[in-house]
Formats: sequence, C-alpha cells, structure tokens
Amino acid sequence: MKRKILVILSNRLNRSQKARFIEVDCDDKGNILKEHPLRSEPKQPKYAEVWENDDGKTSMSSCNRFKRKYRHRLEKPKS
Repeated sequence: MKRKILVILSNRLNRSQKARFIEVDCDDKGNILKEHPLRSEPKQPKYAEVWENDDGKTSMSSCNRFKRKYRHRLEKPKS
C-alpha cells in the first residue's frame, strides 16, 4: 500500500523566507518511491502524514531530522 506524505521545509530563524512543500510517495516500510516538489501550499487535506523541518534547508537530502505534525490541517482525517 502506498501513502502520500507532505514534507514542509521552512526556516524558523527567518520567517520571511518562503516555505517549500514536497509531496512524497512511500510504501509501508517507509521507503521513498517518488518525490515531487510543489509550487505552492496545497489547499485540500489529502495526506496521510505531514512532516516539517524548520532548519532552513533547501532539500530533503540535506536535512538531519523531521518533526511529525499531528492533526495538521492538510492531513486527511482517519475514518
């Protein structure tokens, strides 16, 4: 089963820097199948999980850790 995850790359020290949004497709074991950068913030809640890194990094590969954002407005509700 595949799931979609939203990764938000932001900068906590410089809030004027624009956040980057990356849509990640992964399998049950957590292996990344596909990464797709988004042009803007998504409008509809369609993601299984939302993760954020606020160190000001520009790519996922340069990040050391991510924080899970529980009950984020872009996370779809569990049914």
